[in-house]
Amino acid sequence: LTEDEDIQWMLRGSLLRKIKSRGGPRERLFRLQEDGATVCFEGRFGHTRSQQSFSVMHIEGVREGHQSEGLRKYGAAFPERHCFTLVFKGKRKNLDLAAQGEEDARHWVQGLTKLMGRLQAMSQPEKLDQYPFWIHGVLQRADRNKDNKMSFREVKSMLRMINIDMDDVYAYKLFKECDHSGDERLEGREVEEFCRRLLQRPELEELFGCYSGEDHVLSAEELRDFLRDQGEDASLHQARAVIHAYELNEKARQQDLMMLDGFMMYLLSAAGDILNQEHTKVHQDMSQPLCHYFISSSHNTYLTCNQIGGNSSTEAYVRALMAGCRCVELDCWEGSDGEPVVYHGHTLTSKILFRDVIESIRDYAFKQSPYPVILSLENHCGLEQQATMARHMKAILGDMLLTQPLEGQDPHNLPSPEVRPPTRPPQCPHVPCEPQAQPFLPQQLKGKVLVKGKKLPEPWHEHRGVTSLLEPEEEEEEDEEVEEEEKVQEKSSQQVRGSPRAIVLGDHCIPGATDASQVAPELSAMVVYCQAVPFPGLAHALRNPRPCEMSSFSERKARKLIKEAG
Repeated sequence: LTEDEDIQWMLRGSLLRKIKSRGGPRERLFRLQEDGATVCFEGRFGHTRSQQSFSVMHIEGVREGHQSEGLRKYGAAFPERHCFTLVFKGKRKNLDLAAQGEEDARHWVQGLTKLMGRLQAMSQPEKLDQYPFWIHGVLQRADRNKDNKMSFREVKSMLRMINIDMDDVYAYKLFKECDHSGDERLEGREVEEFCRRLLQRPELEELFGCYSGEDHVLSAEELRDFLRDQGEDASLHQARAVIHAYELNEKARQQDLMMLDGFMMYLLSAAGDILNQEHTKVHQDMSQPLCHYFISSSHNTYLTCNQIGGNSSTEAYVRALMAGCRCVELDCWEGSDGEPVVYHGHTLTSKILFRDVIESIRDYAFKQSPYPVILSLENHCGLEQQATMARHMKAILGDMLLTQPLEGQDPHNLPSPEVRPPTRPPQCPHVPCEPQAQPFLPQQLKGKVLVKGKKLPEPWHEHRGVTSLLEPEEEEEEDEEVEEEEKVQEKSSQQVRGSPRAIVLGDHCIPGATDASQVAPELSAMVVYCQAVPFPGLAHALRNPRPCEMSSFSERKARKLIKEAG
């Protein structure tokens, strides 16, 4: 790649502006290092200047234009084609950048994308060849005063550079254990020891010792025995192949021997993962009704930190969706200027516009997975802003939003994520049979957004015991559960279970139905297959299965219900 035009441009460096919420844009010189894996830029620390860096290996993705919350809020002064965002793995914040020109931005976006692809395609030996240069460069940049020693502050800087989020107390404990000179500085072998301690895995060392014996070296035969004990049908030839692929010491590799570092390298690689790599792709039957699946779900999706005073961000929705999450939560509250907001109500968490959340969901819902996304609405808005929510979802999501039952599909039965084959697949033994399931159409719910929420009763519904007019149970948060809540919920549950006809449609409504009736018709119409209702009890649910109805409760409440049911 060294001859590539984009890489050459990055090696020469570019003046890019960092777009931040505080302090305004800051111009910095960004330059790709000769190792092809590290980008350095000059940053300010007080009155001095120091180089900062990041590894291309830690970049999860590159977004062009105003495709981040930061750039949408603070980058409006810069043309969209000059802007791009680096999204990092782990907890590191996004880096929002604005180039001086469109050409500059294009070279960086294309160059970083190529480097990321190259690093992902590298074989294990190629990656290992790069590590010494990379670590050496990190240590040099972390050593701010260039005295070839590392203070604890410099060590913390190094940890940030290599994307390690470590507790300061634990980091300082390791630092002191390696500071044999006692001068609050690490140098030479002390630095090497500190880096090694970061990688220590006592449980893997113990496992290695069980198979390697007193010489602390695994022969090909011993490695084969270990692999067989893990349930693999491994041969001596396969064991040697593992050694040649992962052993770091060339001399040991030539003798078909594996040291501890090579053993750990293998176990921590994709090849050593307990997960079958074939299962990283969809391999299950995806043609069954939606209620037959466990669905990857997110609670308080909007929060980036704690739920008392943390920040709410649309980026949290992007990260959840890109991690494969298919059900996200929106706590919706009355906002100013007629615009509903999303935040953790009655706390100090920041607020974000409902409209901005829906735009982020539109942009990222199906980048990682084509399967349906459920928007779990915890609705605390008045009728007017509920109608606004419905308008935003319809206008922003467009055809993605499912607002009507699928043609030819019984609205009381759930469709499937994918096309259902002509013959009915085996029934899940844990889910009651669906009465008279209708044929399923091609693609079914792929690429669709479903709304989960309360729904107004429809005039053609028959009286079948408990109806949807009752107030659904609120989403329970385990850490907020108190005894009083349990008593209130239990009382409500008993009322539901004890009344064969809890609701009478028409002019006669029972007390307690008023709150649930405060659902705007526009928002109610958005709810098709995921209707939020109070849980009527296990016995009632088993006798009267309704796949389109959903109830939420904590694990504590679930255990209580199971215990009561015997």
